[in-house]
Amino acid sequence: MSEAWPPQLKDWVAKCLGQITDSNKEQVQAELKQVIGEAFTNKTLWTTDWNGVQLQSLMPKLPLQQQLKRKLRDKHIANKKKKPGNKNHSTYSNIPDVNDQAALNRRAERFQREHEIERQKLHGGQGSSQVTAHSNLIHRIQSNSRSGSPASWGNEAPEGNDRSVDWDRYSIVGTSQQLFKDYLRLTTEPDPKDIRPYRVLEKTLIELKKRWRQNNDYPWICNQFKSIRQDLIVQRINNEFTVQVYEIHARMALEAADMVEYNQCQQMLKNLYEMGIRGCNDEFTAYRILLLLHGMNRSELNLLVGRLTGKQKQQSAIKHALEVQRAMSTNNYHAFFEYYSNSPNMGAYIMDHFVDRERTKALMVISKAYIQLPIAFIQDELAFENAAQAATFITQHRAAFYQNPDAADEQKVLDCRPAQLPLAKVFDEKYRKATIKGAI
Repeated sequence: MSEAWPPQLKDWVAKCLGQITDSNKEQVQAELKQVIGEAFTNKTLWTTDWNGVQLQSLMPKLPLQQQLKRKLRDKHIANKKKKPGNKNHSTYSNIPDVNDQAALNRRAERFQREHEIERQKLHGGQGSSQVTAHSNLIHRIQSNSRSGSPASWGNEAPEGNDRSVDWDRYSIVGTSQQLFKDYLRLTTEPDPKDIRPYRVLEKTLIELKKRWRQNNDYPWICNQFKSIRQDLIVQRINNEFTVQVYEIHARMALEAADMVEYNQCQQMLKNLYEMGIRGCNDEFTAYRILLLLHGMNRSELNLLVGRLTGKQKQQSAIKHALEVQRAMSTNNYHAFFEYYSNSPNMGAYIMDHFVDRERTKALMVISKAYIQLPIAFIQDELAFENAAQAATFITQHRAAFYQNPDAADEQKVLDCRPAQLPLAKVFDEKYRKATIKGAI
């Protein structure tokens, strides 16, 4: 039925879903169903200007002080209605009580003081080193400009915004010629002599790829890549080389099962792709789909898939990820493990993080459909590398009920009926909620 929806309605629904938070999720979903249902009943799906429709549950909240004033006004109106026969009360009911007004003012002042304290902590309580660094930055900007006065900035600013400053003129350009340096979190203004320029970073990337092929020392390689990323950010370099750095680091992180660094790279790549910088967008879009399947994040997954073009859906990696999604949504475990065994690029590295969950779900179905099953069949059906790995998995999930427990792993036969309850309990304990390290 969604294929018959107007494109404008699809865009509007995607926009609304993108504004959902934990606090308004239920209200937004209920209101969406009501609005679309009424439009469908009235046959106005194609005639409604959806861009002009605003959900009440997504309307911005009033500031605190206005809310307090509204509550105070409503309170007086309610008191007025409660005692209509009291003439004196009716006369003065519209005048706010002095005590209530004073309490309102005190509360507003308290919130203002707390806001000021938090602002001072944020900007002024981070140590003298940062204050000095900010002063140095301002001094350098003023000394580099044609005039040290703020008025000169306004003359060079774009029309219509006298306070705009062309920060590109003051970007740092590194001078360091070191190929390798350790990653250190910046706590002061960066010094150009410690930052490597673009040409040096290109040479560093070539050397890091060579060393990765030679020894696979991931902790050291990861440290060096974070250092490259920091130098790129400090110098505000966003180009195809930047995309290449993040893509290579993301692939290495996948191979090393470092999901914290992978998620950081994936988020930055998403931003770079949206800026129009070319890279392996289709490959990493497929990874995003698989990662959302791992996290069982249906709303975000539906939003992402809804934004894909027909051309993107035909690309091999994205098409594979969508087939995996379809197999999981229909509980087709046979198809799922076929796609797992034939994943393009590095999709299997992401699927490794949730394949055990899908194996458990498949075993729960199998144990209800069969009376007994050879381990060799389970090995082939659930994509285990060998019978020993399958037997270990079954033991770890408390389902090791065999008709011939003393036989070799290849010869064992699983007794399905007693395995049903333990499998269900293990699934609830281990897989009911997904935990993704470094999720953003």
